[in-house]
Amino acid sequence: MSALRRKFGEDYQVVNTNRSMTFSAPVKKKRQRFVEKNGRCNVQHGNLGSETSRYISDLFTTLVDLKWRWNLLIFILTYTVAWLVMASMWWVIAYIRGDLSHGGHDSSYTPCVANVYNFPSAFLFFIETEATIGYGYRYITEKCPEGIILFLFQSLLGSIVDAFLIGCMFIKMSQPKKRAETLMFSQDAVISQRDGKLCLMFRVGNLRNSHMVSAQIRCKLIKSRQTPEGEFLPLDQCELDVGFGTGADQLFLVSPLTICHEINSKSPFFDLSQRSLMNDQFEIVVILEGIVETTGESMFLFMRSFFVL
Repeated sequence: MSALRRKFGEDYQVVNTNRSMTFSAPVKKKRQRFVEKNGRCNVQHGNLGSETSRYISDLFTTLVDLKWRWNLLIFILTYTVAWLVMASMWWVIAYIRGDLSHGGHDSSYTPCVANVYNFPSAFLFFIETEATIGYGYRYITEKCPEGIILFLFQSLLGSIVDAFLIGCMFIKMSQPKKRAETLMFSQDAVISQRDGKLCLMFRVGNLRNSHMVSAQIRCKLIKSRQTPEGEFLPLDQCELDVGFGTGADQLFLVSPLTICHEINSKSPFFDLSQRSLMNDQFEIVVILEGIVETTGESMFLFMRSFFVL
């Protein structure tokens, strides 16, 4: 058994049955991916210093990158807090001016906001104003300069909040992540002969009837290496030629296509043996870019990663 392990490697196991002795297929080790098959990158940053302040300085992009549940929570809380604060300010003005004590019983008294007697009525007035409902029952009178100033401030603040949050939700909904679900990649990449040449191949296809305009594909080899000077480069990226010179990287994706990388003297796989391919730690990341015909959105980016079998 030890001789077999020395010959075939530690990945081979000997299975002993009652009648005969057979050899099982090589056991695949669970590898941690750099990029998952759904395109999500398994990279976490740490010990950068002032990381939180950097995310807050780019707040809009931070909100877009959040998960949907956090976006919806922030959306609801922002509007709820803004509504309660602005309604409280209208109530405070009515309280300071003494509008609450009159309660609309004195016809000779002119309040700041007509028919605002308590906090619920102040809240309803704010909602009617902000949503431009305009029932006509509650309105600002001309003898309330502080109310006019607050009304102008409310209009400006409401426009800013609406533009920020609605813009964030719109951009998040228009992201191409779900469009990537209808782009199918082969489960594994293979190495085989094609046209008398050894090639690394995988397939890609579009499930939708709408075309990917100006589709272009690129491949990256992610592998750690050591330079001749002794420097260790973790997760070094190397470009794989999938037809840059011949234009084969420009895809007309109306039917499933097979993408080929020729393993020649310029290929990083040229000096690797079959055992090296099985034992070495590396990953191939495929990037497909194009324009969706139905929406006209440009620079869509879909990523899939492969381990070579």
